[in-house]
Amino acid sequence: MEGGLLSGPGPQRTSKWSTVKRLRRPSRMPIDPYILLLLGTVGLAALLPARGAAAEVASGASTAAIAFLFFLYGARLSTREALEGLRHWRLHGTVLLCTFVAFPLLGLAARGLVPVLLTHSLYQGLLFLTLVPSTIQSSIAFTSMARGNVPAAICAGSFSSLAGIVLTPLLAAALLGGSGGGFSADSLVKIVLQLLVPFLAGQLLRPVIGGFVLRHRKALGYVDRGSILLVVYTAFSEGMVQGIWHQVSPVRLGGLLLVEAVLLAVMLALTWYGTKALRFGREDRIAIQFAGSKKSLASGLPMASVLFGAHASLAVLPLMLFHQMQLMVCAVIAKRRAHDPEPADAAAPAAPARTGTVTATRAR
Repeated sequence: MEGGLLSGPGPQRTSKWSTVKRLRRPSRMPIDPYILLLLGTVGLAALLPARGAAAEVASGASTAAIAFLFFLYGARLSTREALEGLRHWRLHGTVLLCTFVAFPLLGLAARGLVPVLLTHSLYQGLLFLTLVPSTIQSSIAFTSMARGNVPAAICAGSFSSLAGIVLTPLLAAALLGGSGGGFSADSLVKIVLQLLVPFLAGQLLRPVIGGFVLRHRKALGYVDRGSILLVVYTAFSEGMVQGIWHQVSPVRLGGLLLVEAVLLAVMLALTWYGTKALRFGREDRIAIQFAGSKKSLASGLPMASVLFGAHASLAVLPLMLFHQMQLMVCAVIAKRRAHDPEPADAAAPAAPARTGTVTATRAR
């Protein structure tokens, strides 16, 4: 759900490539401008946090913005296209296992780093990071740049985002519920009311408003980003008022960055060499690597606000840092993959039924 779900014609149509070309990122290491806006919002919350009546207004507006955000996600998702991709279950299942099994297991293993490298609060944010779904747009862009299976990346990202609406809060309830991270059983009710219900409403109304949403995708994209900025401002304002930022020191931030670098390296290696062992073809391995090793900032920030309340500012900090790190590292990898020679004899069987390959029409 990074910037909204892609929808439109079926995943095997050549017209997808016009969308993919617009999503290509520069070959150099990117600094996401949106990260700069997020950091600016954090700075504003630090200097001018919302207090008293202003905090109540900001909290109410943030709640409404989150509900509207997930309503738009539901209106954008093409259910028919997602169901068509189910026949490639082996590839999509691999991405889901990486996103919702391998990542959380690594997050649980990081518990041993408390309090040596991480504080308890930063660890909660790191563990939450491992529970959120994958990205869509950046996965597509990097898969395209590396000459991978773009239609598979589209479907895999969509499945991950859809599954995350249910799996992320359930995993958070199981792994964070009794750990003092700000999560409570009431958060499940909030998730249903603020995220799942608006999403389902968007899905139900998609036949009516889907065309309008697609025609005004660019304008609504600004609404997406503005809503998330409001969520970040509200969360960090609450954190400033309650003084929880005194728990974070430069040394702890350095430790967090080190842990996240190791986490990303392990997932990149797992999704590349593990899929080779599973006999996926090169194009599928690229799609799995980029879809299975990344986490969605756009999905994670609103979820954290609902799940953690006043503790959301520390909960989203690891996700914000990881988001920028994954963009920079994956840009380098995609550039190198783009110059890989075509294998003379592919390691994977050619039949889609065995590899889960989605045939892509690629303009070279």
